[in-house]
Amino acid sequence: MRFTLLAVTVLTLSACSDYDPIPVSQCNKVVSHAQKVLGALAPSSSELMSQCKAASDSERGCVLASSKKGQLAQCL
Repeated sequence: MRFTLLAVTVLTLSACSDYDPIPVSQCNKVVSHAQKVLGALAPSSSELMSQCKAASDSERGCVLASSKKGQLAQCL
């Protein structure tokens, strides 16, 4: 039982951090997606753009893979 729980935990954690890398040049796409997911809670596009440029390629990939606010919050 412990082994199964440990295996599920490891798989879950690794699945949360393995995203296709997205380069800075795709920040317009990342910002647009983040605004769509966040809706009325989204910060200004200029703030999102500066966050996107400061993020890693993997973090930008995480944002694009997110479809819910909670998932998006775990990316950065």
